[in-house]
Amino acid sequence: MSEQNTAHPWDGPYGDDFVIGEPLPNAPAITIDEGTAALYQALSGDPARLSLSTPLSHAVTGADARVVNSALALQVAIGQSTVATKIVIANLFYRDVTLHRQVHIGATVTSTVTPVARAFTRDNGKGRRAKVLLSIETRDAHGALVASLERLALLPLRDQGRLEEAGDIGSADSNRPLADFLPAVPGHWDLARLSRAPLPAEGFQAADPLCDSISGALDLVRLTQNQAAAHRDPARGQRGRRLVYGGHTVALAQASLSRLVPGLAAVVGWRSCDHLAPCFEDDLLSFHLTFEDILPVTDGALIGFRLRGLTLGPEAEPVDVLDFRPVALVAGTSGGTHV
Repeated sequence: MSEQNTAHPWDGPYGDDFVIGEPLPNAPAITIDEGTAALYQALSGDPARLSLSTPLSHAVTGADARVVNSALALQVAIGQSTVATKIVIANLFYRDVTLHRQVHIGATVTSTVTPVARAFTRDNGKGRRAKVLLSIETRDAHGALVASLERLALLPLRDQGRLEEAGDIGSADSNRPLADFLPAVPGHWDLARLSRAPLPAEGFQAADPLCDSISGALDLVRLTQNQAAAHRDPARGQRGRRLVYGGHTVALAQASLSRLVPGLAAVVGWRSCDHLAPCFEDDLLSFHLTFEDILPVTDGALIGFRLRGLTLGPEAEPVDVLDFRPVALVAGTSGGTHV
């Protein structure tokens, strides 16, 4: 019997396979249960108070089930979006990332991924590649919108002669107004139960004295159903090493944010997130936090922060690996402190 040369479903999609505007088949729905939250906590070490304490979460949110760490909810959305990026070369940016509602333990979420634009790179001697802009919407079991975001993926081409650009990719906007995120602020939360400490104010910045190492990179990839081969197979990574999923770096960055801003209630979105260089297992990361702007809300504020992440090595110079601009809901009173 002759063998048929049939492409395996894991061989793609390539950058030229997408039909712009046509959603991809959904990844499996994921229930974020106690086990999911516990493993994420072990991997990130995030000291965000509401996601650690059921009594405090109940007091602030009014829900019996503990609130899920904001980063975990977005990690699951991104993991589900990898139906489009199994053979991704790199993720170039995230933008317009909004967590429209905070989810609680027991929530089941599913994500729809739609390619909305495509452009091609110049030939670097290895052939041209495709930049594909993906729109992701994540909903719960009741159909309510949980998260929305766009990410720009760099993908190889199946057929160099089948080049068809479409749509406008644009760029990430790191100056999106804070007012755009107000609809994502839970209106019923009692932030006064969380903190009465002074809010960070203009001029606030801090270098996190605690550096942290990346460990368990494969575990986070598997936990979130991230299917990108570059994060699983060293041969598909760089220099024979598995690439750490960029969300793992973000997880440690948000853990740093929680340490430096004790009144942090939730992250409601990202203005932008740029991965400036690859990270690998056991890399040691250092973070620096800068206050950008503030919009008062009841018993707290929406605050735009910027986190810069660097890898530190015993021999090499520090390398910038992350430029992350989260928007956080912070409990506290006016008249903040400077660091």
